[in-house]
Amino acid sequence: MTATPSPPPATTPSGDVTRRAGKRVLLAAPRGYCAGVDRAVIAVEKALEQYGAPIYVRHEIVHNKYVVQTLQKKGAIFVEETAEVPEGSIVMFSAHGVAPVVHDEAAERKLATIDATCPLVTKVHKEAVRFANEDYDILLIGHDGHEEVIGTSGEAPDHITLVDGPDDVANVEVRDESKVVWLSQTTLSVDETMQTVDKLKEKFPLLIAPPSDDICYATQNRQIAVKQMGADADLVIVVGSKNSSNSVRLVEVALGAGSRDAHLVDSADEIDKAWLEGVSTVGVTSGASVPEILVEGVLEWLSGHGFEDVEIVKSAEESIVFSLPKELRRDLRAEAASLSEK
Repeated sequence: MTATPSPPPATTPSGDVTRRAGKRVLLAAPRGYCAGVDRAVIAVEKALEQYGAPIYVRHEIVHNKYVVQTLQKKGAIFVEETAEVPEGSIVMFSAHGVAPVVHDEAAERKLATIDATCPLVTKVHKEAVRFANEDYDILLIGHDGHEEVIGTSGEAPDHITLVDGPDDVANVEVRDESKVVWLSQTTLSVDETMQTVDKLKEKFPLLIAPPSDDICYATQNRQIAVKQMGADADLVIVVGSKNSSNSVRLVEVALGAGSRDAHLVDSADEIDKAWLEGVSTVGVTSGASVPEILVEGVLEWLSGHGFEDVEIVKSAEESIVFSLPKELRRDLRAEAASLSEK
């Protein structure tokens, strides 16, 4: 039986959750799907409904094992490179975005495309293009090899230098210290990103910031909720896949906020009962690409081990919704057939 959340917990003036006796769960809100992930997953499902299987998807549509496996069962085929997609097919680009060269590759292979890039990632791409056109050196804060970073870097490869955390700042060189701007991957730790920015400012005093936050609202809200529960939770369980940057960051944020222990799990099956030794309070949250059914499974598992009292730790209300990719309003099968005949 799924544990039922109780009314919001009492809080101290600082927002920290007040400790109560007995075994309990602190459940973060918001958690799970963000608007960009919701849009991308629905886009794959709608494409399969409208055009039938297979729908090819370049890279995982979002970084979650359960979601990818569920969509595969429905007829989605995930590929690493555009060259793996048969000519005349439909290919969807993942929520993480792709570089312009990938669009060119798709055109060369006569593929009909659906771009499911998160609009917040698209915003960073546009910022990169704008600053490159103004001949700025762009310092992109992010993780080397992450798909989002690869896509953003591809927008202006001659102007972008990757900065992979505070320790990487010493290696950064620019052409003109009066024309330097920083941008960031959208799924980073807010605190670590600002540590990197502070170090960059020490080295480049004239460094300018992007016109608005690059780290997405959902990433920030989930980190704030974990901070609020952190010191009061003996153990924090983050539901998410290991290749999900924002999920991995939540584990780091929990430990930084004072939790004694924190673990990332894909599902309840990966929870180790030994983690509960000496634990009276368990914090639970999930990354922005995690469906709620996986969180419900963790709550059921915890309930079965005596953690039946569930309290909500709320950091924000989320109401953002993104419209589906415009390509879903066209007959892409006919478009793909037409392209393959040319």
